Amino acid sequence: MILSIPDILPADALRRARERLETADWIDGRATAGHQGARVKNNRQLPVESPVAREVGTVLLQALARTPLFVSAALPLHILPPMFNSYSGGEQFGTHVDGSIRTIPGTDKRLRTDLSCTFFFAGPEEYDGGELIIEDTYGVKSVKLPAGHMVLYPSTSLHRVTPVTRGTRLCSFFWLQSMIREDTKRSLLFEMDVAIQRLGADTPGHPSVVQLTGVYHNLIRQWAEM
Repeated sequence: MILSIPDILPADALRRARERLETADWIDGRATAGHQGARVKNNRQLPVESPVAREVGTVLLQALARTPLFVSAALPLHILPPMFNSYSGGEQFGTHVDGSIRTIPGTDKRLRTDLSCTFFFAGPEEYDGGELIIEDTYGVKSVKLPAGHMVLYPSTSLHRVTPVTRGTRLCSFFWLQSMIREDTKRSLLFEMDVAIQRLGADTPGHPSVVQLTGVYHNLIRQWAEM
């Protein structure tokens, strides 16, 4: 499932975060790439230990925790601290797949990357190119979202970022381990959750809402890995 999640940060918070990012010290993005990624990666990135990255990352994670659509779709168990990249002047990231296991910085704890997240700080009108191209079982999808929006997609997907030929593409990217390992099961639970909420809104107090909610949570009990 590939899902766009709108308006995660309000305008004021988005503006303040972007101002902080634009004054930060950026490094060659290949410094944090794996063996395969380093061969096709050409961008700039904030160091993991950057105070700005930690500050803005905390703001972003707090906002996501308050976003029901994200929680319903991802069912997150562990989330890696957000990282940040910038593309301009023809920079791009060739086709690659994200590593399956990552270590949480500053710890010895490892995380399975079930879902990849890209949050957009710059709007599509600010740069040319820079589309996130995601390949999954349903074909190829091109993603270029408004500032403040995020795309969530399976980390098993091949993906790339096309060359940015005008302006600057400024984003956050990070990974999470879901309570539900399989994408098909997460998608079913998400569709059920959305349907339950619609039914509850259309027919308040309908007994089927309670019954279906019970089925939803019992499926999570069967499938969840904690």
